[in-house]
Amino acid sequence: MKPTDLFSKEWLIKRILLDTSESLSSEENEMLALLRHDIVEQPVIYIGTSSCGVVAGALKTLDAIKKYLEKHKIETRIVEVGCIGLCSAEPIVDIQLPGKPRLSFSNVMPSDVEILLGDLLHHTVPANNIIGQFRSKLHEPWSNVQFIDEHPFFKYQKRIVLINCGISDPINIEEYIAKGGYRSYLKAITSYTPEKVCQIVDKSGLRGRGGRGFYVGAKWKIAREHSSDQRYLICNCDESDPGAFMNRSVIESDPHLVIEGIAIAAYAIGATKAYIHIRKAYEKAIEQMTIALEQASKYGLTGNNILGSGVNMNIVLRSSAGAYISGEETALIRSIEGKRATPNHKPPFPTQIGLFEKPTVVNNVETLATLPAIFNMGPQWYAEHGTASSKGTKVFSISGRVKNIGLIEIPFGLSLKQVVFDIAGGTKDNKVFKALHLGGPSGFSLPENMLDTVIDFEELEKQGLSIGLGGMVVMDEDTCMVDVARFFIHFMKKESCGKCIPCREGSRRMSDIIDNITRNLSYETSFETLERFKGVMQLEEMAEIIKITSLCGLGKSAPNPILSTLKWFREEYEEHIFDRKCRAGVCQSLRKYYIDADKCTGCTACESKCPTNAIFGTPLNPYYIIEEKCIGCGICYDVCRFSAIFVK
Repeated sequence: MKPTDLFSKEWLIKRILLDTSESLSSEENEMLALLRHDIVEQPVIYIGTSSCGVVAGALKTLDAIKKYLEKHKIETRIVEVGCIGLCSAEPIVDIQLPGKPRLSFSNVMPSDVEILLGDLLHHTVPANNIIGQFRSKLHEPWSNVQFIDEHPFFKYQKRIVLINCGISDPINIEEYIAKGGYRSYLKAITSYTPEKVCQIVDKSGLRGRGGRGFYVGAKWKIAREHSSDQRYLICNCDESDPGAFMNRSVIESDPHLVIEGIAIAAYAIGATKAYIHIRKAYEKAIEQMTIALEQASKYGLTGNNILGSGVNMNIVLRSSAGAYISGEETALIRSIEGKRATPNHKPPFPTQIGLFEKPTVVNNVETLATLPAIFNMGPQWYAEHGTASSKGTKVFSISGRVKNIGLIEIPFGLSLKQVVFDIAGGTKDNKVFKALHLGGPSGFSLPENMLDTVIDFEELEKQGLSIGLGGMVVMDEDTCMVDVARFFIHFMKKESCGKCIPCREGSRRMSDIIDNITRNLSYETSFETLERFKGVMQLEEMAEIIKITSLCGLGKSAPNPILSTLKWFREEYEEHIFDRKCRAGVCQSLRKYYIDADKCTGCTACESKCPTNAIFGTPLNPYYIIEEKCIGCGICYDVCRFSAIFVK
């Protein structure tokens, strides 16, 4: 029996309105089991085709799988899923055989398909690329194969927001409902008043995951207190932090969870219309969400008089140009209104006067995606996870110089060290750890002795830190911290909306000062030297002034990368300023190239490619580099075939 044989709209409505499955017939229960993939009647192959999977070559792997199955005339079902979180292991392919648990394999390239499927379809587990098997009470486990929840990357995680990511078909509403989806929403609108919904969220201790950590229930109550003929809810999916990809991945992998969260929140604040504001560059996420919204509307879960409850709720998808400032809530509101995305003074806050001058609540994707679990399991259950002041879990994206790159969801209370070394596996190639950058362009670069800090809103605030959206970037000994600060302040200068002078002019001036620290000074005049040192002396004070006087939160936090690197990595600044040295060899203008006379054959390759004519010599004899002319571009190093050129 195929899962869709008996699946009608009427049966679906009956299913989501029921609190238990005992009232269903054995045939209907079997259908649910098939939809949930608790049981399978033929081999099922799952492949991750979210953005990270596609970039890694998942579509080519998928094509190779289809060709193999066609060639050998094997009947299987192929399911395209989202990202399970372990992005560095993509393309990930899972295989489930009848009567056996699902197996997961990493880095499956087209050349691996024949061996992988050939072995596994004959009930032999290949030794290579195995991540693990899924736990299942209904199936006999594979012998000598670790469970996936024992893998270091997953061992410390508690997946609430990411519960279906990489597991289920993201655009199959039937599968989502079969797993209990939309039950929380129906429970909220049929069993609770909007005031009660706010109280439940308040009791759970849920705090906003957009960076500030404001209590969600309290925010909703403020919006409800302002009488109005209309209120709006906005789902903020405009993350533009380098190194942050949580919101995008959740929407690509589980859009119905986000829709359900939006619907619950809209009901709680009395909004009949909600907006999803998403970056235009997130093409896959927009595609998935568009399909999911159409499905939800088809089954009567959005629209007017939802399932006869008298509740109306419509969701509109809006894409933005992707400016960094669009993530700020007042700028985001102006963007939806068709205006230029610039922030407004607060107060009044959007909960008082927001979209189209109406009370508006802005929550990010992760915040909203948490709501279904709270109403399904109860606020007490949710509050049991995390710490006294920070309940539940937090999704982080971890990238940079680590072994395991990807998306993780952990309970509050773990330390930064556990994330970097236990979950992410530590630095690549066993390089020396240097820093963890937390919180994106307006975040902080932390040294190793700060990694014992517990992930908790209050604990981080005591250290003067912030979680931000949840982007983590790990850096090792080959990273220059001055260059890191330079990258982020360049980013902020480019992305400043220009509305307020401190942010607009301050970010430009800080960018110029950092550039002067890292540039070649061979032709610098005495006046320019004086100006450079004056700028360096003003840098820290200027950053503090910008924090105090900028209009919006983005401007106030823009100097954080400079202030944190100055605080914990000041010696690298001093080396750049006084010794004209970059210990990591990253700052191009400070590199010094030399030619090893014993290795140089006089082939002239470096001389002919040098853009400043800094290399002299005669053919077939050792050449040399005139240091004053060298700009450190490294072209000579790249073209030398005899490893005769080295850098200090």
